[in-house]
Amino acid sequence: MDYKIIWSPEALEDIDAIGEYIARDSAFYAESTVNKIYETPQSLIHFPKSGRVVPEIGDAAIRELYVFQYRLIYEIKGKEIYILTVIHGKRLLDKDQI
Repeated sequence: MDYKIIWSPEALEDIDAIGEYIARDSAFYAESTVNKIYETPQSLIHFPKSGRVVPEIGDAAIRELYVFQYRLIYEIKGKEIYILTVIHGKRLLDKDQI
């Protein structure tokens, strides 16, 4: 059975902010990056545990995928995958962010 992907409002805001930031230099690259961020979690529908466990959290249900230099943090709950946040790869995840 396939999993359902659910985007949190915070993750959607993160993506908007990323797109706006990149667009200051390149509208093309901003659109490409945002599209890739939205496309990447589709693989989780069939392979929800393909991302690595977030090291700062250490919970097997909270995982991440890298999209270019961004960390897409998600949580597996039953048959649903919640996209929690998208942060730059050089930032450590604070437990308050999820």
